[in-house]
Amino acid sequence: MAVGDVAGGSPDKDDGSPVQPPAVRRVSDAIATLIALASLAWTADLPRAVGLLLFPPQFLVAILGLSLALIFLTVRADRGAGGAVPFYDIGAAVLALAVSGWIAVRYPVLSEEVFYRPIEALSVSAPLLALVIEGLRRMTGWPLVVVAVAFIAYALLAHFMPGGLTGLRSRPDDLVVYLALDANAVLGFPLLIGSTVVIAFVLFGRFLNGSGGAAFITDLSMGLMGRFRGGSAKIAIIGSSLFGTISGSAVANVASTGVITIPFMRQGGFRPRAAAGIEAVASTGGQLMPPVMGAAAFLMAEFLHVPYRDVVIAALVPAILYYAALFIVADLDAAKAGIRGLEAARIPALAGTLAAGWHYVLPFAVLIVALFSFNLRPEVSAALAALAVIGSGLALGYRTQRLKPGAIVGILRDTGYGVRDIVMVVAAAGIVIGVMQKSGLASALPLVLLEMAGGHVVPLLLITALVAVVLGMGMPTVGVYVLLATLVAPSLVQAGIAPMSAHLYVLYFGMMSMITPPIAIAAFAAASIAGADPMRSGLMAMRFGWSAYVIPLAFVASPALILAGGWGDTVLGIIGALAAVWLGSAAIAGHLGRDLGSVERVILAAAAVALLTPIEAGEPWVYIKLAGAAAGAAMAIACLSVKASGRTAGSGP
Repeated sequence: MAVGDVAGGSPDKDDGSPVQPPAVRRVSDAIATLIALASLAWTADLPRAVGLLLFPPQFLVAILGLSLALIFLTVRADRGAGGAVPFYDIGAAVLALAVSGWIAVRYPVLSEEVFYRPIEALSVSAPLLALVIEGLRRMTGWPLVVVAVAFIAYALLAHFMPGGLTGLRSRPDDLVVYLALDANAVLGFPLLIGSTVVIAFVLFGRFLNGSGGAAFITDLSMGLMGRFRGGSAKIAIIGSSLFGTISGSAVANVASTGVITIPFMRQGGFRPRAAAGIEAVASTGGQLMPPVMGAAAFLMAEFLHVPYRDVVIAALVPAILYYAALFIVADLDAAKAGIRGLEAARIPALAGTLAAGWHYVLPFAVLIVALFSFNLRPEVSAALAALAVIGSGLALGYRTQRLKPGAIVGILRDTGYGVRDIVMVVAAAGIVIGVMQKSGLASALPLVLLEMAGGHVVPLLLITALVAVVLGMGMPTVGVYVLLATLVAPSLVQAGIAPMSAHLYVLYFGMMSMITPPIAIAAFAAASIAGADPMRSGLMAMRFGWSAYVIPLAFVASPALILAGGWGDTVLGIIGALAAVWLGSAAIAGHLGRDLGSVERVILAAAAVALLTPIEAGEPWVYIKLAGAAAGAAMAIACLSVKASGRTAGSGP
């Protein structure tokens, strides 16, 4: 794969899409490159180094204006790309640059004297807000636009709302200025994270891909798992999970890695819908896996006012359980269907792979050491890791692929193109947060949800799970998390759930919207690659991702699963959860050494549920857990002993 061919890159790549006119292409490429360079300059604190003291909103509005201009030059009103640029799109791009430039230059005055300069403030705020809404529509479609507009409408009508939804009254002009200029709205911390952390990690991922890192991870996965039954699925799970944590979007990850892994799984013997489901679940899980979590980890640390490392530690065990379940179901499905490992000739030698690509460990080591040992900011750590990738890519590369100096500019350009949607999503998240702050909905909505649940925790968890799945439809990870952390998580915290558990809970169910019909956009994207029925692929993805609907309930009930309990409870909780994942996966697959009957599957599922009960709660939960362990062990021994005695044909490893 060439450097410029990664997903989300330049719109004029040679893939059959319409070619931009040369003049527009040059301007667009320059703007895209400038977005990446501006982010890196801010990360490196270059403005201060040259004596230029800027407020963060000045930098943010510049990034926002550049992104808007790039969108209007490259994405048509019908959401197509390329071709001649209509005059109104050129006008919108110029307006975006002019308005954002004016705000950037005048921000110190406007922020201090906004009430004394209402005409100036409104004349730049209104067009900026309108351009953001249209840019959001062009990049993500209507769902998030509807959400943003609905919140704006609520702010204007909040004083007419009934009951607990009654809010403060806002004048239209005052609301528009607040949303566009206030640091608690569009120019707030979601845009800051998107303009620094996300861009830095996207850049890191693209340099990794361009230097041969993608090929190394694929070969490493094949060397590790290719010889085992269902090896093609296990290779896809490992590769997609590693790329997914950096990509920031489950759909983008499916589009970039799925074109390789899905045909690979089909050739290996998996049905098209199964291949689509495995890829969708593996890519979605990357957004839940530390250390990056699709940039949600950094936002979570900001929301919770805790060190970033606390988020990573808390998310570790749930992510392991998620991928363990996916891995086990795929393995048991392969055993049930008799899908063997790859032919030896197709498996790269592990020693040779490591000898050629050992240096790709260094950038990740730099990232982890910078984050955890030196406590550097995430964007700085990612930038240092990117530098490490550049150095190793230029000097060593992987086999025949090596990063060339001329490709660096192309990667910077493609990064600018690739973050257009992220910038729009976090800007929209700023609209939602701004409305909630200005109208008072931030304090009213948790009370409304608690009232709907009758003050009981279990109904509240179920209600918030449903709300999270619905609100998460069709959005990148950052947008999903910010929306849910603002709207839904506070109600769980007020109900007495630990803040870390509450925020991880809504993130999990928000991401499950990617694989849950009727929307399930990650599963649908995978289905289009696999040539499978979208809805059946979505249902298959739910089957492979079953644990993600259960694990959040488990870690809310048991702090040990987010490493927040005592060591004894933590060890027992993790062992019980791993056993539960194994038994539950066997029940889902219908195979454990041999094909299982309905009654056996029900017993295994019940044992899995019992093993997930919180040991910290004392009696009678301890006895329920012990009963589940006994029933699960007895059933597993019975099934596996039959296989060992040769009374049923077992699959090879």
